[in-house]
Amino acid sequence: MVLVGATGAVGTEVLRILEQRDFPVDELVPVASPRSVGRKLRFRGGDLEVVGLQQKVFEGADLAVFDVSEELSLEWAPVAAESGAVVIDKSAAFRMDIDVPLVVPEINADQVRNPPKGIIATPNCTTTAMVMPVAALHRKWTVNRLVLATYQAASGSGQPGVEELWEQTQLAVKEPDAVREGRAGDVIKGGDTFVHPIALNVIPKCGSVKDDGYTSEELKLCHETRKIMGLPDLKVTATCVRVPVVTGHGVAVHAEFDSAVSLEHARALLAEAPGIELADDVGAHDYPTPLRATTRDACYVGRIRRDLFDDRALEFFSVSDNLRKGAALNAVQIAELLI
Repeated sequence: MVLVGATGAVGTEVLRILEQRDFPVDELVPVASPRSVGRKLRFRGGDLEVVGLQQKVFEGADLAVFDVSEELSLEWAPVAAESGAVVIDKSAAFRMDIDVPLVVPEINADQVRNPPKGIIATPNCTTTAMVMPVAALHRKWTVNRLVLATYQAASGSGQPGVEELWEQTQLAVKEPDAVREGRAGDVIKGGDTFVHPIALNVIPKCGSVKDDGYTSEELKLCHETRKIMGLPDLKVTATCVRVPVVTGHGVAVHAEFDSAVSLEHARALLAEAPGIELADDVGAHDYPTPLRATTRDACYVGRIRRDLFDDRALEFFSVSDNLRKGAALNAVQIAELLI
């Protein structure tokens, strides 16, 4: 196996999960940027030396996991596939390619066999947190429309986003009077990753802004959900919001179906669905939170209730660890299907 992007947050998590799940691998080659070449990474009690990205690293490999930029994936994933490796790509480079399956194993595991281009894409981390419970409900009632609001952690913008959150939080702690008086904006300012302060704030913009006013993250939710579920006409609209949380993406979901839904049946379906952990006793303070989901494999679902004015619609909240199920774990699960 070749792991491209081995020193990043997701790459590090992939190594950890491979070890935790005792994934059978004879040789693992960690690949990263030139500044990381020569670094040693611990894996199964030994050290792996990081090498640079070049064609020869894929020779003889049967599997390559990519966690790099779209540009690097577009350039190098085909090289790996042409060398004989099946590529699992975490970037958005191939997600909407008609010849590249977009896979969440709990939903469409059958699509991993014989991918036409030798490449399998994994979805955006926010999509994963939402589509798993929606797909579980869709097996009973046909979903027609989704209205989504996301609560996305700073780590979704990479380590620089986490650093900005941490630095701004430290600044706020040093100025308690300003914070108490509602003047935190005088103390903390936006940075290189987030134009506005992320600490003590929420930012209703994730990704780049498109011509229609939607952001790239919002459009990913729409198009990726349609592809994963095989519903090209599904109506999906979203507002994506960055929140001052380190890890764990949450999604508030309004789902409309073609017939009346049973609340009890919906809970039962979600409780039995693979990869989902039901957390739905609000009276006992049992509901999904990012802290609860962090470092866990499950997608947590709760606050399940029927729409007040439409018996065909459900409301719920789902959360998953964006670095694990939203990224690294999903890739490893796909790899497990291939062996």
